[in-house]
Order: sequence, then C-alpha cells, then structure tokens
Amino acid sequence: MPTSTAPVEVKVKAATAAATVLAVIVTVLNAVVADSALLGSLPAWLQAAITLVTPPLATFWAGWKARHTPQGPRAFPPADGAA
Repeated sequence: MPTSTAPVEVKVKAATAAATVLAVIVTVLNAVVADSALLGSLPAWLQAAITLVTPPLATFWAGWKARHTPQGPRAFPPADGAA
C-alpha cells in the first residue's frame, strides 16, 4: 500500500489540538476535584453528559472553522490499469 506524502491539513491539526486541550482540562479537573462538584450545583448525570459531549463538539467546531490546506494537482493512475 503506498504511503501519502501530503502534509497534514491545518484542519486536522486544529481539531487534534482542541480535543487534546479539552481532554487534559477535563482530566485534570476530574483528578483535582474527584467528586460530583466539578460543574457546581449541576446534577451528576448532567455533569457526565457535559464532559462527554463538550470535547467532541469543540473538536468538530475547530475542524469546521480551520481553513483547508491547499494541495496541488494529483496524478492518478490510468483507469484501465495500464502503466
């Protein structure tokens, strides 16, 4: 299987950075607080829902807002498989 030499798009880097930052924040807060008071007076079930939904939403948003990396023309092999 051939490997791609295309650069990693800025969109991918932005989404990965957002997910990493949010995961670290949630992990540190959970380790420091270590109880259901993480988000104040919210019920524990709502806190769990928020901490599960926030990182994927932030990742989607960061990927959506970041610009595409311009790529040059690509060379495709002939459709009939002839070299």
